[in-house]
Amino acid sequence: MFKILKAVWILFWAALLTLILFLPIVIASLAGHKGNAAFFGTQVYAWCILKLTGIRLRVSGRENIDPARRYVILSNHASYFDPPALVLALGLQYRWVIKKELRKVPLFGLALETSRNLFIDRSRGSDALESIKRGVAQLPEGTSILIFPEGTRSWDGKLLPFKKGGFVIARDGKLPILPVTIRGSHDRLPKGTAAFSPGIIEIIVHPPVATAGREVEDVREEVKGTIESAL
Repeated sequence: MFKILKAVWILFWAALLTLILFLPIVIASLAGHKGNAAFFGTQVYAWCILKLTGIRLRVSGRENIDPARRYVILSNHASYFDPPALVLALGLQYRWVIKKELRKVPLFGLALETSRNLFIDRSRGSDALESIKRGVAQLPEGTSILIFPEGTRSWDGKLLPFKKGGFVIARDGKLPILPVTIRGSHDRLPKGTAAFSPGIIEIIVHPPVATAGREVEDVREEVKGTIESAL
């Protein structure tokens, strides 16, 4: 019964915050061509969700981030708490590369689209990757992108195989990769349930990885090993 109440609690607040913040985020997106104000709206949403569910963040490695640089941020993914945790922890302006199915979520999908996030149709293969690369090139100067290279949440918190798309985008765009490990989010809100557990989520920011002149497979193995080493 307690699990059901917790699930109702988080779903209620997620829906209410979406209703409250939807219009301000969309207006901010349309008013500013960079999308920075809209990103601030997502930070408000993230802060509220984590506070209401008793989630505390512990962040290390922020010294590895140069706010003036642009990155392809790659992180493991095991929980719906991962996106709000990253929004608050990194202190960077970035846009998501998101599966296109989220565009269909009422209000939430429209807010994501007007905030200049990038949607990917994974069924289109290389065509989808090319469209994402074009979208990245059109982002404002200094705006990074964030991708979950596993492509979906892990059921047990262990790493799934990394897809190569994010690494190709980084190499072709001559961008460094910023590896990030999220630890503890699977324990707070596992895949397949809305019953959360209050507690700590750790965000570990690793040193950037250069991609220029390197083979995609070599970079993929290095980044995967770096993220996995902190789990």
